[in-house]
Amino acid sequence: MALNVPLLSELYDKHPKPAHITFQYGTAGFRTLGDQLDSVLFRMGVLAGLRSKKLDGKTIGVMVTASHNPEADNGVKLVDPRGEMLETSWESHATALANVNTATEFVDALDAFVKAVKIDLSKPARVVYARDTRPSGPALVAALEDGLKAIGAEAHDEGVQTTPILHYIVRCLNTKGTKDEYGEPTPDGYYNKLATAYKKLVGTKTTLQPLVVDCANGVGFFAIEKIAPLLDSHIKLVPQNVAVDTLGVLNHACGADFVKTQQKLPPSLASVLKPGERACSLDGDADRLMYYYLDERGQFHMLDGDKIAALVTAFISDLVKGSGLEGKIEVGVVQTAYANGSSTKYMEDRVPVRCVPTGVKHLHHAAEHFSVGVYFEANGHGTVLFSPSCLETLRTHEPSTPAHATSLKHLLSLTELINQAVGDAVSDMLLVEAVLAHRSYSGEQWDSLYADLPNRLVKVSVPNRNVFKTEDAERRLVSPPGLQTKLDELVRKYEGGRTFVRPSGTEDVVRVYAEARSRGHVDELAFKVAGIVYDSQNGDPAKRPREFL
Repeated sequence: MALNVPLLSELYDKHPKPAHITFQYGTAGFRTLGDQLDSVLFRMGVLAGLRSKKLDGKTIGVMVTASHNPEADNGVKLVDPRGEMLETSWESHATALANVNTATEFVDALDAFVKAVKIDLSKPARVVYARDTRPSGPALVAALEDGLKAIGAEAHDEGVQTTPILHYIVRCLNTKGTKDEYGEPTPDGYYNKLATAYKKLVGTKTTLQPLVVDCANGVGFFAIEKIAPLLDSHIKLVPQNVAVDTLGVLNHACGADFVKTQQKLPPSLASVLKPGERACSLDGDADRLMYYYLDERGQFHMLDGDKIAALVTAFISDLVKGSGLEGKIEVGVVQTAYANGSSTKYMEDRVPVRCVPTGVKHLHHAAEHFSVGVYFEANGHGTVLFSPSCLETLRTHEPSTPAHATSLKHLLSLTELINQAVGDAVSDMLLVEAVLAHRSYSGEQWDSLYADLPNRLVKVSVPNRNVFKTEDAERRLVSPPGLQTKLDELVRKYEGGRTFVRPSGTEDVVRVYAEARSRGHVDELAFKVAGIVYDSQNGDPAKRPREFL
């Protein structure tokens, strides 16, 4: 069987590549302004079909989203059969196909690619896809559908869904009828699975006060709206920032990224959240989660991915001990350089900790090496993985006491509550609420597990982020030459100082992270580093951000 060259060429010509743009498949797939992505979506439809054929007809997912980015942006990423990110070796193929300039070149590139990776074109191609609420979504989905048609894929449109729901559906479809069957491959199957597990885990524990949920004016609102009635009286969710049909408000002054980078309450919640109350923020596609609370004086306190990891790790470790499985199940944590230094110390006193480069694929892969692998980026993206051998142990273990049996039952409920395919704000929110109910913790008690070192995250616009190269899990720069030496000299001037610089995987910026013992020092360190980075790229002094001076 051969490629349908006439159809590929005909449909290719409907989706010309913009001149003078080079696309790159990064940490979160392709991501840029939505009106520049039409050609990319067509090509990724073709690639998704080929990926499925390569894997003997397993279902591949395609998600059209730009997550926490501004509303004008959009993006696309492919999802592999177990709900995980696209295999790394295929990222370069995606980049290459996205950048060819003519139909003839595209067909030739496809033909060479099919031969190089030995794809049997007679195999079936199955693809499921979804999008978030961005205005550019429908047009980009239409381009994707042309790509799927061109490669002859059997495709199913899940419509507007959170990113984690698509990952969940992909995993369910590919495990259906096997011993690893993950659930019913529908959005309703997802909502019912999580709600049932949450109610089992919480049981008769005292219900906490209502939880305010900032939905970032995005698709997460639909998920909260769907799951809230299934939770019965166990918890009341109070959704805010739900203007999904209003242009220009997605992720604007709200959402998980706003809370993390600005380290303050979304302005829209100022009259909603009262002293002593907690809340959480999802991002635009509901795969990130950020918690926070107001203390009795009305002061804002952030509970980020590090705090979530600490809460969850301690709880799971206690359950493993309580079930009599200590020594048989190893709990471990995976972090990135963004993890607060205090959180790393807290974890290391309890479980093994690994540091890996930023990006879900790195965290996910490292977490698979533990029986129970907990990974959360500080930005609130993360989940917990239970290895196949761990799941088998939990299913077959015979508890010797009633207390062991209770802890074992809770661990099994956790395996159902946690979305093990990908970081999932809704699943993680219910996980946090379940742990808080078991511990009878307020936001302040949770926060007191350890004291964060003051930290600051700054974005710096540069002409070309790709000139910034890192090593040591992205904690040190190797390029541009000499820049790391300048940073080392600067950071030595600050007690408890730590800083690193890395190119963003999702935006055309360089990210600067800094820590120090005091808030004043960390702000000063962060902006001095940002200034050094800006100047290293010969930035126009007139355009140098004022706060860097």
